[in-house]
Amino acid sequence: MPVSSRQRILPACLMLLSALLLSACATAPGSDRERESLRAKADQALQTARYTDSTLAPLLDSAKGYAVYPSVGKGGAGVGGAYGRGILYENGVATGYTDLSQATIGFQLGGQKYTEILVFNRQQALDRFKFDELTFTSQATAVALKSGAGANAKFKNGVAVFTLGEQGLMLEAAIGGQNFSYQPF
Repeated sequence: MPVSSRQRILPACLMLLSALLLSACATAPGSDRERESLRAKADQALQTARYTDSTLAPLLDSAKGYAVYPSVGKGGAGVGGAYGRGILYENGVATGYTDLSQATIGFQLGGQKYTEILVFNRQQALDRFKFDELTFTSQATAVALKSGAGANAKFKNGVAVFTLGEQGLMLEAAIGGQNFSYQPF
């Protein structure tokens, strides 16, 4: 079956946008003050998430690990992107810095800010994440964190995604994906 020009151009555009986002951002914050601030914000985001949904605590406690991005910024007008820095926790202990970048193309307009939490229920999924082998193609299916969401978590390939505290307005009918990187402390 012949490949259309759209099928060739779209992945190339997304790769270029991802490369631009990644080149502008480093996984670990640059200063001690920024690193301390990120840890404090991630810890606060976890406390807020646990308070928002009491069923999340047992899920996190039994998880192999979880990545907390306390502030992800997302925006777009035709072409879009998102970026956020976070902390990876393994068995409840912070072990390193992580970042996420997202590139999208399609109908989109606006901007948002939110918290994102990835929960890993299998060691294999956590290892893929740590070795920069985890990507979400298309739009990741994220569950808005509210009471009872943790009890009904749907894992795909060992990963569940939760969002919390969405602010702003984003109209979107776009395709793209999220990429992650990890750097141990």
